[in-house]
Amino acid sequence: MTEDFRQQALDYHSLPTPGKIAVALTKPANTVEDLALAYSPGVAEPVREIAQDPDNVYKYTAKGNMVAVITNGTAILGLGNLGPLASKPVMEGKSLLFKRFAGIDSIDIEVKHRTIDEFVDTVANIADTFGGINLEDIKAPDCFEIEQRLIERCNVPVFHDDQHGTAIVTAAGMINALELQGKEISEAVIVCLGAGAAAVACMELLIKCGAQREKIYMLDRKGVIHTRRDDINEYKQLFANNTDKRTLEDVIAGADIFVGVSGPDLLPPEALALMAENPIVFACSNPDPEIKPELAHQVRDDLIMGTGRSDYPNQVNNVLCFPFIFRGALDVRASQINDEMKLAAVHAIRELAKEPVPQSVLEASGASHLEFGREYIIPKPMDPRLLPRVAKAVAQAAIDSGVARIEMPMGYMEV
Repeated sequence: MTEDFRQQALDYHSLPTPGKIAVALTKPANTVEDLALAYSPGVAEPVREIAQDPDNVYKYTAKGNMVAVITNGTAILGLGNLGPLASKPVMEGKSLLFKRFAGIDSIDIEVKHRTIDEFVDTVANIADTFGGINLEDIKAPDCFEIEQRLIERCNVPVFHDDQHGTAIVTAAGMINALELQGKEISEAVIVCLGAGAAAVACMELLIKCGAQREKIYMLDRKGVIHTRRDDINEYKQLFANNTDKRTLEDVIAGADIFVGVSGPDLLPPEALALMAENPIVFACSNPDPEIKPELAHQVRDDLIMGTGRSDYPNQVNNVLCFPFIFRGALDVRASQINDEMKLAAVHAIRELAKEPVPQSVLEASGASHLEFGREYIIPKPMDPRLLPRVAKAVAQAAIDSGVARIEMPMGYMEV
């Protein structure tokens, strides 16, 4: 990062008004009559209606279009555990994305706590204020337990985007890449470098898409996760492979897929050279990938590659899914975001990449031409078709799987 860019970023967040989000009024508040309706005595009427029927809260308040972005700041981007307050710019940024891409109002909440119990209690006790909860930047393995306990306790959808958003976009791009490379996901040998929240979620979702658990090799800082290790938590244990292979070089020889959710420059070119014919590499460490695309393409000319960066083709970016998943969930008042809804998002995203790209998307992405192929396996984040396609697919999956509380509105998300 250059000093000039650093200053641009600081200016963006501080000028002319500190921060990136604000509260806007949706009703007039200019006269005495307006105030009488907005507050006392008029506000008593919707209070009585909600007390009589709690579902009226969706009719008379902003709950149905409001998502809380909640963190404890223990895993901020690639910066680590810098605490709740330091995470606030990131959480405001997430709220900005909700509003920009899906028209969802969002507020950030940073929680100080000493134990997982305290965090869960805090979030569960305020959850009914919102239509949904987006958990963010919570370290593994705490994030797994926190999310599961909140799903069980909350009456609104709870979604840890670092896990599932990453997994959904990874799966969408991966299925398309496998199709282009002429491979079946059920036969693919997968190497996953990294064993945190995103890694575990990515592999679990790929398994739901057809990958075989025994063909997945996951590595942490100590090497391959295998059945004879006694230093792995219950989540890594799910990927303990019964193998004598111990190093990245051991497992990547002949592998079809490499997924990196680890750190910069951790995939040596010599290891990439060992992969099977027509390999797929998703090097998603940000801002610096596990191997730079320029180097990767020098090593392999039969490669399909994705990164987490916007300045390379095939950006694996959570913004392709999380605003639209919540849009669909909110609009049918889903009680949770389940596997059926996640898989619906996967297929809606991947199918969109096969369609002709509108001129507006080309202009916004600075491209002269985009067509389904090795350098375009997932849509661009600014594609306006993502909202109706993904939201509608998610809403329908919520209805079909029995977690929606209302039917899809007439003419919902028609394009």
